[in-house]
Amino acid sequence: MKSTAAMPVTEAQGSIDDQLAALRSDFHLYAPQCLKIKTKAGHLLPFKLNKAQMYIDFKLNEQLEKTGKVRALILKGRQQGCSTYVGGRFYHKASLRFGTSVYILTHEQKATENLFAMAERYHEHTPLQPKLGKSNAKEMQFVKLDGGYKVGTAGVKAGGRSGTIQLFHGSEVAFWPNDTDQFSGVVQSVPDEPGTEIILESTANGVTGEFYDRWQQAEQGIGEYIAIFVPWFWDPGYRKRPPEDFVLFSEKQHEADTMTEVEYAELHDLDDEQMYWRRMKIYELGPVKFMQEYPGTADEAFQTTGQDSFIKPIDVLKARKNKLSGVGPLVVGVDPSRYGDDKFSIAWRQGRKVNKVESKQKVETTEAAFWIKRIIDQDDPAAVFIDSGGGGAQIYDIVVSFGEKYADVMHLINFGGEPEEPVIFLEDGSERPGPKNRRAEMWMRSNDWLKQPGGADIPDEGYLQSEACAPNYRYDIRTQHLVLESKEQMRARKVRSPDDWDAIALTFASMVYDDPAQRQTSSTKKSSKRPRRSKGSNSWMGR
Repeated sequence: MKSTAAMPVTEAQGSIDDQLAALRSDFHLYAPQCLKIKTKAGHLLPFKLNKAQMYIDFKLNEQLEKTGKVRALILKGRQQGCSTYVGGRFYHKASLRFGTSVYILTHEQKATENLFAMAERYHEHTPLQPKLGKSNAKEMQFVKLDGGYKVGTAGVKAGGRSGTIQLFHGSEVAFWPNDTDQFSGVVQSVPDEPGTEIILESTANGVTGEFYDRWQQAEQGIGEYIAIFVPWFWDPGYRKRPPEDFVLFSEKQHEADTMTEVEYAELHDLDDEQMYWRRMKIYELGPVKFMQEYPGTADEAFQTTGQDSFIKPIDVLKARKNKLSGVGPLVVGVDPSRYGDDKFSIAWRQGRKVNKVESKQKVETTEAAFWIKRIIDQDDPAAVFIDSGGGGAQIYDIVVSFGEKYADVMHLINFGGEPEEPVIFLEDGSERPGPKNRRAEMWMRSNDWLKQPGGADIPDEGYLQSEACAPNYRYDIRTQHLVLESKEQMRARKVRSPDDWDAIALTFASMVYDDPAQRQTSSTKKSSKRPRRSKGSNSWMGR
């Protein structure tokens, strides 16, 4: 601030007031003058916003100006300063404004302690320090401002509820236990009023859960939350001087790679120091772990998590990026649903390519039957496999009543029925138990299809990624049969039913050959018809 020694009192006071007003209104001005941060090396330095923090600040203020409030999701990699920025933003507002309460909720106790220590550091070193009232290890009260700064841990008793809140920061939301309940509880404490802010940030943790679902909605423009992604290469520290003979790889180096180093550098406009740092980090972590913790895109962040799922994210990602031709008979899978939140989904597959997936909500039986009739009339599929549940049996009965043409291609599948191949024969001649039921078998076949040499091709859609990697699995203790998590079990843990991937899986219900001459099968007890067959061309693996 300017010296006031040679100024008249009124002029000096006016100058000070102007500067204080500027500090109150401009976080970019306030942060380096009034806040201190601790570097990774342990040094205490003025808080100067980096590129990622500047971008987050711009997006939040843009929304604030447009809507009068902030509702934002921030997806980022490790240690990119997001929590530091949000903590500084909220301390700035709460320490200089009347009636502003901040609440920070983290995923674990250690993180809670770290974020509160950061806030205490802000308070300790600011020249505009508000007077503290009753405070403890989790709370600072600004008595003259009738506000304060409080932290909590998700899953801990009373965590997530803190009276009325104006500014809420949810940290690592994807890792909260009971994230949906936690979130619904805390947001009720934030009034839908101008000036209020809800900022949810996290690294990715699979393709299910509250954070992922809200991110998907935000990217589609659904709801009031905006999606903000921060790539790893915006961090100035993520670079390493390469050796003199360093050249970028023009060929893929790992099975998980979706592009070469040359392509990656061109896509993101990265220099050799950034690419060498990336290469060394991949050597350390592996390509999948690197994409999870240091994503270049939002897709990378989500798609490479959830490695314990039955279908691995990287296999789905590769299929999303593949461009193959559909060769062989057309097979259609139908996963029906008339009520609730589940979708009525239909998938079209030819060999290695899923041509498309379509879905609707709350489709009545007659409407569904005529939808399938139109598909048979227009697309001439070799087989249509429909799940018997969700009204599927009734839909099947209506469709086959239209005539022999429709009865020839329709096949009713019971998800809970006996598998076609309860025993799997291995290449060495040995045997092992196969899937527990028909649904597990179809999912197993779709998984094998994704992993086949040459790959598969599915629509490049995040929701398919989410659904394919959503179900858990186990092996029966007694029989060692593969058991796939049921839709009911998924709903119980608040995971949406994978209706679209169930439709894709249904295209693997039975082998289909493109020859109308042969039509006998055991694929359904209600129909004696076999899917079309021919020599040399089938819909199984796209051969």
